[in-house]
Amino acid sequence: MGRVYLTGAGPGDVELLTVKALRVIREADVIIYDRLANPELLKEAKNGCEFVYVGKEDGRHIMPQDDINEVIYQNALKHKSVVRLKGGDPFVFGRGGEEALYLLERNVKFEIIPGITSAISAPAYAGIPVTHRGVAVSFRVVTGHESPNKKVSQIPWETFKTDDTIIFLMGLHNLPKISKKLIEIGKAADYPVAVISKGTTKDQSVVVGTLENIVEKAKDVPTPALIVVGKVVELREQLKWFEGNA
Repeated sequence: MGRVYLTGAGPGDVELLTVKALRVIREADVIIYDRLANPELLKEAKNGCEFVYVGKEDGRHIMPQDDINEVIYQNALKHKSVVRLKGGDPFVFGRGGEEALYLLERNVKFEIIPGITSAISAPAYAGIPVTHRGVAVSFRVVTGHESPNKKVSQIPWETFKTDDTIIFLMGLHNLPKISKKLIEIGKAADYPVAVISKGTTKDQSVVVGTLENIVEKAKDVPTPALIVVGKVVELREQLKWFEGNA
């Protein structure tokens, strides 16, 4: 029985990988990776390392989560060191908790290696601090990928009224709903919004607007993208350090 490393690959920039994550990637016998993990990281693997792609994106899943759990488990039966490489942080909407519980139930040893989440790093690369003295003393990270088939939303929209900064991950396709809901609960139509695509990479792009016009302004933005709602977005004009440096 091997050991599984549920490993955060960071937000995209390969230099934002942790030292520990790099070590286990180099020692791995097999790497099970998803769509948001930068494929450049696989070049760090040793000769003979196996690669298993289990990526997901809207409408196209290589395999459902239950099958991914089983793939991880079966590889732990065959290999000494199994790296499950996940974009961002495995415990921030990465379903790492589900994978850990699956392994725990089968007596497989595992470790969690946190990664830098895009929820904070992508705004930082866009020149948007998620907190700022006198502007925002808190921030909320929300899934933007809730299934349209859900009869009852798990997102507590009414509680967002007084939030300083709200970050929606994986929410680009639901941007019209997000904007509409936030205006319905009392956010001003001219409240600042930014959509950050492919954050921290050389292909990063940022669109800034308001709740009222961001859907139209961001209609051609490619995924993966996240949404930042809050007055901190206004700081971008002064702090956009990354453009021109990539």
